[in-house]
Amino acid sequence: MTTTALSTLYQELAPCTGHDLSTLLPQGIQREVGHFNVFDLADLWDSTQLQPATSYPCRSFYKISLLRSRSRAEYADQTITVEPDALVFSSPKVSFQWRPAEVQQGHFCLFTAEFLLPVLGGLAPDELPLFQANGYPVFQLTLAEAARAASIFAQMREELASDYAHKYDLLRAYVLELLHLGQKRQPATTLHPAQSAAARLSSRFVELLERQFPLTTPQQRVPLRTAKDFADHLAVHVNHLNKVLKDSTGRTTTDLIGGRLAQEAKVLLRQTEWTLWEIADSLGFVDVAHFSHFFRRYATVSPGAFRTLEAVPV
Repeated sequence: MTTTALSTLYQELAPCTGHDLSTLLPQGIQREVGHFNVFDLADLWDSTQLQPATSYPCRSFYKISLLRSRSRAEYADQTITVEPDALVFSSPKVSFQWRPAEVQQGHFCLFTAEFLLPVLGGLAPDELPLFQANGYPVFQLTLAEAARAASIFAQMREELASDYAHKYDLLRAYVLELLHLGQKRQPATTLHPAQSAAARLSSRFVELLERQFPLTTPQQRVPLRTAKDFADHLAVHVNHLNKVLKDSTGRTTTDLIGGRLAQEAKVLLRQTEWTLWEIADSLGFVDVAHFSHFFRRYATVSPGAFRTLEAVPV
């Protein structure tokens, strides 16, 4: 995550918290420990309207939230109803949009990959089951679990404000505790996937597909768009790749690629002001007409109509 991206985020958060920007984003923190911060939703909420006082896509940092009020999460291509006392995980690689349904209570922490590197044994956070594209991001907690999670967030806030020399080591431990709380609620098949050759090929395909996203500027282009592109990159015959993916997912390689392109198109239509031509070009379509024809297959409406519908307040 770039310093510029962090600065932009905190420029939005600073007026809501009443703190100076330099207090929220200390100089040099990324070079030393990566970046970490924790917030109470009540500090960011405009009580006069049913929407957050600040709104931003979670596409450039990792985020763990304890949501204690009803809301809706649009995660990848899913819409999930979030009941009170839910733990929600989001990462830079998977699009996520939060739509509150009532005045919100709860907490969230955000951090960069560099922050957790010292405690993950060289793994990137994306390799954890909770942050993978095919995972499930929302976990309903019992009252006891929600109280425990709230206590962890309170300890985070207290420690972050302290002058303890090793406070970031302690903060990493608190983040790990939240990660374990979420992982306990994941199915065993997610935590211990099969290691057959077919499973490894499927996993490599998904990783390669997801690595192309998110698109953050109109100048970016999706490099791999066809089944043959992926087969060549994975050094397998396209027919073998098709068979493996069909057996494991029930969908063809082309359909999986198309679904992911449509998913990213929806994100760009919802969360950016890019023109339809810029979106079509970034996703590898020769013109807007071809993009519109493709998009209708997955969304049943045109890209322009989809953008208009998504702009209607919840």
